[in-house]
Amino acid sequence: MKYQFPEDFVWGSATASYQVEGAAYEDGRGQSIWDTFSHTPGNVLNGDTGDVACDHYHRWQDDIEVMKSLNLNAYRFSIAWPRIIPDGDGEVNEAGLDWYSDLVDGLLAAGIEPYPTLYHWDLPQALQDKGGWRSRDTVDAFERYADAVISRLGDRVTNWWTINEPWVVAVVGNEKGEHAPGHEDPLEALDVAHHLLLAHGRVVKLLRRDPRNRVGIVLDQTVYHPRSQHESDLAAASLEDAKRIRWYLDPLTGRGYPQEAIDASGWNGAVVLPGDLEIIAQPIDCIGVNFYSRQIAQAPDVGDDDRPMPLVEFQGTPTDIGWEISPEALHEVLDRLHNDFGFGSLFITENGASYGTGAEDGAVHDEDRRRYLELHLEQVGRAITDGIPVDLLRVVVARQLRVGLWVQPAVRDRPCGLRRSDPNREGLWQVVCRCRCSQWCRRLSSLTACGRK
Repeated sequence: MKYQFPEDFVWGSATASYQVEGAAYEDGRGQSIWDTFSHTPGNVLNGDTGDVACDHYHRWQDDIEVMKSLNLNAYRFSIAWPRIIPDGDGEVNEAGLDWYSDLVDGLLAAGIEPYPTLYHWDLPQALQDKGGWRSRDTVDAFERYADAVISRLGDRVTNWWTINEPWVVAVVGNEKGEHAPGHEDPLEALDVAHHLLLAHGRVVKLLRRDPRNRVGIVLDQTVYHPRSQHESDLAAASLEDAKRIRWYLDPLTGRGYPQEAIDASGWNGAVVLPGDLEIIAQPIDCIGVNFYSRQIAQAPDVGDDDRPMPLVEFQGTPTDIGWEISPEALHEVLDRLHNDFGFGSLFITENGASYGTGAEDGAVHDEDRRRYLELHLEQVGRAITDGIPVDLLRVVVARQLRVGLWVQPAVRDRPCGLRRSDPNREGLWQVVCRCRCSQWCRRLSSLTACGRK
């Protein structure tokens, strides 16, 4: 079935500062936790870093032309905290604000609406050295940083995202150790999660000074389907949902932290001070939905022979990093956010698939990714038909519009992020050079392999 999208439907692309900007040591930018993490041997596959990335910092005018050629009318980008306040809590670096101001001007001149994200994971290393997001002082510092950005860009920007994927920041970075800062402490992760949500709430209050602003937070979303209807599998699915989804949605909607997850974690909540939950529950205008796949939850002590049929199985051909393609779950997510949590505006801020794009003919073959997008577009259209207010879709195409992921770390030996395309028979890897031609070279970090300017 084909669905008709409204004429005012917003089509856009999305990036993150460390993944695209490069210019890691230019114009006064300070060091972030991702600089430290990616430069630590053994943390990132092949030792890749974001020092150059897509070189968006120098090529932003060309990147805007690419967006125009695709008829996009929105660009979600993130602002690098260390580029604005290098040590996280000191003097403002005017050169950093100037660059983002120029970017905003360029976007608006091209008819592209800017949707900046104030925090997409690149905490200044100086603040991490003082305790990072586990410290309440970091919340204070974030509020001052956000105020500096809003004061400079707020005359032209009216769509704002506060925090990107607090679950990933808290759990993947501070419990699993797979992302910066690389810690492995479950209780630290819960303290971090609270301070991230508190920082979000405080900045919402700042943004409310201008009634034109639309304010939201971006959450990674999934659904947990129980492996079967066995009571242990149902309990496992409920607990996983409480830890990953409701731990963020519940306090944002004034429900506090889910007791089920608190009981399972042993968290004492000492960092939650009087008034915090009221600040976190500040009304917001929209939710950003980052969706890639669903999850199957099962109790580890129950064998399949003891589970009633039918069993929930992994379906279809996975993406290159092993994630199931499950577009129907996207509709389930959208329906729940709108009908169970009452959000009146939903933005699909990330949605895509990791596939290799290299081929021996030097061309980019993107049929798998196009098919993925088509399947998920169908679910977006279905949601709109069902009366669910979906406003933005991130379009994912070859090379992420050339301003998307160049380096998406594959951390340690875990299949995290985009995989490399396979080398050709001579052992060479396909890259896009500075002139944007296709080229084969021996090092993926070589961005001038063709020799052109």
